Amino acid sequence: MTGVNDDVPGGRELLRVEGVTKSFPGVRALDGVDLSLRTGEVHVLLGENGAGKSTLIKMLSGAHRPDGGRILVDGRLGPKPGGQPAPRTSGQSDPKTGGQPDPKPNTRPGIQDGAYEREGRGERAGGAEGGGESAALREVQIRSAQDAERLGIATIYQEFNLVPGLTVAENIFLGRQPRTALGLVDKKTMYARAAELLARVRLDVSPRTPVGELGIARLQMVEIAKALSLEARVLIMDEPTAVLTSEEVETLFTIVRELRDAGVGIIFITHHLEEIGALGDRVTVLRDGRSVAEVPASTDEDELIRLMVGRDITEQYPRRRPDEPDEPEEPGAPLLRVRGLTRNGAVAGVPVFADIDFEVRAGEVVGLAGLVGAGRTEVARAVFGVDRYDAGTVEIDGAQLVRGDVRAAMRAGLGLVPEDRKGQGLVLDASLQDNLTLARLDRDTRGGLVDRSAQRRSAAAVAEQLKVRMSGLAQPARTLSGGNQQKLVIGKWLLADTRLLILDEPTRGIDVGAKVEIYQLINELTASGRAVLMISSDLPEVLGMSDRVLVMSQGRLAGELSADEATQDAVMELALQPPGGNPTSSNTHTSSDTNTSTDTNTNTSNDANESAMEGSDVR
Repeated sequence: MTGVNDDVPGGRELLRVEGVTKSFPGVRALDGVDLSLRTGEVHVLLGENGAGKSTLIKMLSGAHRPDGGRILVDGRLGPKPGGQPAPRTSGQSDPKTGGQPDPKPNTRPGIQDGAYEREGRGERAGGAEGGGESAALREVQIRSAQDAERLGIATIYQEFNLVPGLTVAENIFLGRQPRTALGLVDKKTMYARAAELLARVRLDVSPRTPVGELGIARLQMVEIAKALSLEARVLIMDEPTAVLTSEEVETLFTIVRELRDAGVGIIFITHHLEEIGALGDRVTVLRDGRSVAEVPASTDEDELIRLMVGRDITEQYPRRRPDEPDEPEEPGAPLLRVRGLTRNGAVAGVPVFADIDFEVRAGEVVGLAGLVGAGRTEVARAVFGVDRYDAGTVEIDGAQLVRGDVRAAMRAGLGLVPEDRKGQGLVLDASLQDNLTLARLDRDTRGGLVDRSAQRRSAAAVAEQLKVRMSGLAQPARTLSGGNQQKLVIGKWLLADTRLLILDEPTRGIDVGAKVEIYQLINELTASGRAVLMISSDLPEVLGMSDRVLVMSQGRLAGELSADEATQDAVMELALQPPGGNPTSSNTHTSSDTNTSTDTNTNTSNDANESAMEGSDVR
């Protein structure tokens, strides 16, 4: 693919990337990538993990500099009126000097001279702003986040950039706090503006709330509010829906459409293919660091997958169930048995979870579904010994585990892949080898010394088995893509000979090709007699990969469904069931569409409004 597709309708060209390249030690991350963005357009950037998407957006946001190629922006590009002031250019009047032109040229670091010159130049014949190349484009060097801001470029990263100890408002305006005439932080104005932004993203949170008290989905909405505060003309969104509920996704889409209608150009990265047609205008596909195609957003999903991975994927959820006719064995004896597991909450009579009973047998995948906040992750962490519980037992092969002892759980053959792979699953600055062998240090240690040769051999074998894209085993885990980082977390437990693996959101933020590889790995685990307990907010994933589905509602198990019984409607009916309610009664469904809530479903309606099943409809 070369240059810009001038046939695509839209406003003037805001941004163009031409033939950019970027290399890291042993890795060619980008190899001649082209991209263009116009006003009032949602341009989807699609590709496998490791295809170069993150590297590209980090260039546009000032975190990385290209080795070659060019980045060009519209000469008028800068914050919108009412946002952060755009930089003045040489000869532009300055209200602080009585309206006299500023005699100093624009020598701001990171922006080439003339980047903002001759604003308005480049209109097409007849004054039209749509279609065609704008002569106002100027090459720029973006060396920092401040450079990107001055150019009107804002980025919402997949990994949050928030300070837990600060309030929501302080995070939104970090480094850009409004000031009084005396130069002090104008907290009244700051909190008022933050409240307006939070209302805009439909987030019912006080701007004075510490960010550390918020859940992942709400953190994402704060990040979006932070980006909106910049009033940017170019908005880059990296997997913004990965942690949002279906209702929050619709809210986000509404915000994106409003921004698009206001002329903002949006680069949207997603692994949810159904979102592309719902929101996008054009799609640029990256593969192995190259831009391989630019296609309309209406392109068939199978074709997008083929372009992205370079091959056809015939089955999205390739589960091989042990009770199917072509499989030789039924599920085996219970590996994990949980009885009466209960954890009391901060408020008396409101437990975090209560009376949890289930078992997982050898050779099967058990899915754990429910609304956000239903207690799924809390149960998994308690089973693994990370968090305390107040009553109940956890048994592995009939032997009761010591409560709150992670080492005992690991020795018994339990492994946990947490939902926060960067914060809890990896040592980011350690090497791939050290991360992969972390859970089996005792086996690689002789006489108090670690056998590094044995570590290297075992790490190399599992990295090859999982097809980890890397420059070498010494590469820091931090530098890998999200999908390859997830493979590291899983690989760590494979090397530890884990018998029962708990997967909490195993494919969040991972492309379709890497997802299928993880699903195939799950099949291999269960075929070898091991078992998987899988927590996922992607309901089609739960239905496609589980032999049985357990559904939690407000800290309790609401029911169990076989693979044949498990449908989206059946799972949602149980997930919305109030404690002690009748799952077959009509009031187990929320009434957000009809405003006909009854007293019996009031308790669930608020939860459903805030956190309907993530992905319950199409994701």
